[in-house]
Amino acid sequence: MRIAISYPPLESNKGIALLSQNRQFQWFNNPTYIYPVIPAYAATLLKEKGYEVIWDDGIAEEKTYQQWLADIIEQKPDLIAIETKTPVVEMHWKIVGELKEKLPNSKVVMMGDHVTARPEETMEKSKVDFVIASGDYDFMLLSLADHLSKNSELEGGFWYRQPSECHPELVSEPALNLVQESLDSGSESGMTITNSGPSDLSNHDLDTLPMIDRELTKWKDYAYKNGNFKFTPGTYMMSGRDCWWGKCTFCSWTTFFPGKHFRTRSAKNALDEVGNLIDLGVKEIMEDSGSLPIGPWLEEFCKGMIERGYNKKVVMSCNMRITGISEPRVWRLMKRAGFRFILFGLESANQETLDKICKNLKVEEIEPGLKMCKEAGLEPHITTMIGYPWETKEMAQKTIDKAADLFKKGYVDTLQGTIVIPYPGTPLYKDCDENDLLVTREYSRFDQREMVMKSPLSSQDAKELVQSLYKSFITPKFIIKKLLSIRTFADVKYIWVAGLKVMGHLMDFGKSNKEKPTSL
Repeated sequence: MRIAISYPPLESNKGIALLSQNRQFQWFNNPTYIYPVIPAYAATLLKEKGYEVIWDDGIAEEKTYQQWLADIIEQKPDLIAIETKTPVVEMHWKIVGELKEKLPNSKVVMMGDHVTARPEETMEKSKVDFVIASGDYDFMLLSLADHLSKNSELEGGFWYRQPSECHPELVSEPALNLVQESLDSGSESGMTITNSGPSDLSNHDLDTLPMIDRELTKWKDYAYKNGNFKFTPGTYMMSGRDCWWGKCTFCSWTTFFPGKHFRTRSAKNALDEVGNLIDLGVKEIMEDSGSLPIGPWLEEFCKGMIERGYNKKVVMSCNMRITGISEPRVWRLMKRAGFRFILFGLESANQETLDKICKNLKVEEIEPGLKMCKEAGLEPHITTMIGYPWETKEMAQKTIDKAADLFKKGYVDTLQGTIVIPYPGTPLYKDCDENDLLVTREYSRFDQREMVMKSPLSSQDAKELVQSLYKSFITPKFIIKKLLSIRTFADVKYIWVAGLKVMGHLMDFGKSNKEKPTSL
């Protein structure tokens, strides 16, 4: 059985799609390619179990859509897996339709946070054969492959079609094939959308997964065009799924990875992967768990990095909550272990907002937490968002002022600013839906190019404020400090690339000719 894990090129005048391994979708003028860890596990696991696997990321390979389509038609996979997100799900529905027309014998499965939140919708509005309503694509795709090739029972978490008013186990295979041929030709008469029950993440032991086959999954396609990497080639890994807090109301990954189900693999397993990546020549690793595991796990991992000598061979980066680590000695241990870049979700400097989005953070905790990290010799990065329905322009400016102050004091090195988007499946979307706060339900507009929630701000206000966030640190003092910090050619290259990324982000949030009213 031949299986393609595929990212079709999404051609748009908005830019390059930032889709894989990304919790919030954006179109980028300056492309960034992020290595999709869980689909990479899926490819490796399937190959280990004897399936022929095609790694088919047309976006990272910079193919045109027609090049990609011609290639996949020639390869004729038996199963095509496509990850999607809200702003591009309708594009994917059309692509699935074309695939089913060109490859009528191929099955197509869609996965991602949007279809996890709304699986029946995708079954109704496209010709897709299966939907995975779960985040563990690796275990789930193996279950599907075994079901299709060995007639084994599907795990919970799948949506699919079956003949109405009958038990599929009692229907002959030729009859089922006849019904499927009818469906593929455009007729859904006699078919019912059903599912295999809820997904149970507790059945999936992360330590049983094989070491990712980085060559199979073409890791070098993602190793250079990524602004997070100071040292290249770089890559991503994940030790936890996904965040041990996992309650932020805006985060799309809580749809399939709620915090109460947070799981990790062992620190030893994670260290073995670091060793494998060093052998491949990797210079920097982004540990992309929603929040890096803390406590005994983190201490064991850091001590292992030091004992094995990995801290002298590779640089580590990670996501962390501002209040996740309260002891300076732990930050210092991380520094000794080779950590460099630490990404913190700040989101807002207004307590009302932090409370409403369930951030579990106090404004007065922000500065001490970042200061502690910085004083350990690490490089803090903050993410911030503009456009909450309840925030006035003055409240948004407070976040910008806080960011500028953090830069002035030297507690933050870089930042990312975005427009907040309420993705279907999140508590934020539910709140907007129930309280008539949505400006539009057009999925393609949920791409951070405009406001989709009613707000005291207009879309142009929001974009200008996001630009102000990026400009908040472009001060003579900050530039001089950065220039004085240069020690190696890698420092020069990183500062240059970071500057290009900032310019790209300013273009991403530039003035649009198409302004939509969003005010209350």
